[in-house]
Amino acid sequence: GLTAVWSAVIPKMSIRFVSFEWYRDRLGSMHRKYYAPSQSSAPSSAQQQYPRSVNFVAGLASGLTEAVLVVTPAEVCKIRMQSQRLHPLESGRSKYTNAAQTATVIVREEGLGALWRGVVPTMLRQGCNQACNFTAYNAIKDAIVQYRRENSSSESKADTFGLKPYESLILGGLSGGLGPIINNPLDVVKARQQRQVVVEGIAPKYHGVLQSCILIAQEEGIIALWKGIGPRLARIMPGQAITFATYESVSKQLSQFL
Repeated sequence: GLTAVWSAVIPKMSIRFVSFEWYRDRLGSMHRKYYAPSQSSAPSSAQQQYPRSVNFVAGLASGLTEAVLVVTPAEVCKIRMQSQRLHPLESGRSKYTNAAQTATVIVREEGLGALWRGVVPTMLRQGCNQACNFTAYNAIKDAIVQYRRENSSSESKADTFGLKPYESLILGGLSGGLGPIINNPLDVVKARQQRQVVVEGIAPKYHGVLQSCILIAQEEGIIALWKGIGPRLARIMPGQAITFATYESVSKQLSQFL
């Protein structure tokens, strides 16, 4: 499933940050227009401070966007490729070999809609993830910048905007861990729905978010809804740490030319 992972990471991260910035700019303009009319202009590029509600909704919207456009189809392919070892073909050959071939086989055998199986829990998971992620990251970032600004001499105030690279690294990792802890049941449900192969005329075992959560809790105990949380945090937190540190560094460099 490695090809499905890396082929989705680049478009997913691009859509996530571009859509977040777009939604935040639009929502920020609406907020200033209707709730803070005295603040007629957008925050300067040095400050980049927005209300937490704006960051939350923009993060939520960016998570929903990436879930529909990239994450759901990519994870259907990834999960099929990873789980095929449990049900190998009689010939011993792998049914799914790479992301493109897997998507082609799924569409041919199950229809185009099969690539978006589990889209609802995926949207809920990604929306929750990015709402928590961006809100926590920007809230703590703004607090750090504000503290420095208030406790710095006038000569050094120019150096108080933004975070140091190691701060972005730590803060990105910590904020990235909030969403998975909260929404791991959605990730479990998503994986169960995407792994199952739906046969025409036979009702699938998992067919709804609430129904799947109840069924899993009844059959395996409520703790089963948090299966895999350890490996998930071990994967997501370092990834988010690197992502935010890279994003801040690249944004800072690009701002010198824009």
